[in-house]
Amino acid sequence: MSVPKRKLSISFANRLIGMLVPLSILAVWHYVTSQGIVNAVLLPPPMTIWKAFTDMASSGELWSNLLISGQRATLGFLLGGGLGLAAGLWIGFSLKAERLLDPAIQLLRTLPHLAVAPLFILWFGFDETSKVLLIAKAAFFPLYVNTFLGVRSVNNDLFDVASVLQFSKAQTVLNLILPASLPSIFLGIRLSIGVSWLALVVAELMGSSSGIGYIINDARSFSLTAVIFVGIIVFAAIGKLTDSIVKLSELRLLRWQDHRKGGF
Repeated sequence: MSVPKRKLSISFANRLIGMLVPLSILAVWHYVTSQGIVNAVLLPPPMTIWKAFTDMASSGELWSNLLISGQRATLGFLLGGGLGLAAGLWIGFSLKAERLLDPAIQLLRTLPHLAVAPLFILWFGFDETSKVLLIAKAAFFPLYVNTFLGVRSVNNDLFDVASVLQFSKAQTVLNLILPASLPSIFLGIRLSIGVSWLALVVAELMGSSSGIGYIINDARSFSLTAVIFVGIIVFAAIGKLTDSIVKLSELRLLRWQDHRKGGF
């Protein structure tokens, strides 16, 4: 077997293995609901959820609300993640900035989204500003922490290399420190995107008239459990899709990195 075909077959086998757990859960789910072991009102059968999904998709309700939620999550991530990246780089390079700012940032990082959401609504109202800022608050910290750790974890040997090559401070940062920090930065991006979707749910459950979170909250009021599951599954699928895109970008941009892929 040629090398490309062998790689293709291994990739297909890995994807198949990755589907075993979801398919097993789906099979058990179908069995317990079809046999009446679990109340169908509390846990609807998969086909009922699928019908609710197709109805919402064909009417356009799902896609219009998904677009609104996507815009909120994207704006919040770009704002919070961008500030987190900048702060992580700055504080990572500066001991003075770390002493001054890092304790306060770590204190704010422990504040739960649900605790600050009422304040954001009180300060900024029920419009888009409060929702985007709540998502930005959540996206800031994972990217900040991982960028900071990435900069501080750079091997000291790289600074010796920079000294031998007579790099300026800017050249050292751009050519050595930032590339060495990229794995941690990409991890921070993935975590920030995931947390952005979590914060989006909180933002839309509290005072929203559109978005997937609003659909879930509205369905809860009328005990439409199948619609609630549609919203949850859509959130999970979009979150997984965005994470996979970032992971693929990381693999392509960091081909130079030598690391283990698991196993012994």
